[in-house]
Amino acid sequence: VDTQISTIPSGSLALDAALGVGGYPRGRIIEVYGPESSGKTTVALHAVAEVQKRGGTAAYIDAENAMDPAYAEALGVDIDSLILSQPNTGEEGLQIADTLIASGAIDILVVDSVAALVPRAEIDGDMGDSHVGLQARLMSQALRKLSGNISKTKTIAVFINQIREKVGVMFGNPETTPGGRALKFYSTIRLEVRRAEQIKQGSDVIGNRVKL
Repeated sequence: VDTQISTIPSGSLALDAALGVGGYPRGRIIEVYGPESSGKTTVALHAVAEVQKRGGTAAYIDAENAMDPAYAEALGVDIDSLILSQPNTGEEGLQIADTLIASGAIDILVVDSVAALVPRAEIDGDMGDSHVGLQARLMSQALRKLSGNISKTKTIAVFINQIREKVGVMFGNPETTPGGRALKFYSTIRLEVRRAEQIKQGSDVIGNRVKL
């Protein structure tokens, strides 16, 4: 049994220290979740840049079709060597993820985002059709298969997830993450990202501070 955990820096010294092992552990699943526009994609892109800096190969499944190449490059990502996929359905995205991980040819895979991995039945169905639990089943089935290959090939798998509010919750926390319970179960690390405050230069907003 390999007791030495191999890691890749997150791109933040403070986060590496907080993680306790000096970065993201190889062969593990990491969930990065938080509200809209809180900095989740930025956190994931920093990890991609760190892998590439060390000569590794990165893959990015852009299920949201929202990847901004100029922004990614500003964070240090080499877009030309990034394996980028924009799948049409959740099944297609997860199949691509499985193929890439099983190949052993990549060091990090980012899925952006779980909420955008919409099952084929929902895309092909009519407006108003009920698809309760479909996405949760899809994620559960996929993660059962992916987790073994992730561990075997020592790939870092980062799943970006959004926070949604449960309707009609009177007591306790109404916030939940899409995709069912499987991702929580399979994740070694769950990072919650929240926007803390704006960084200003005079009256211009030049960035955001985030809490992890």
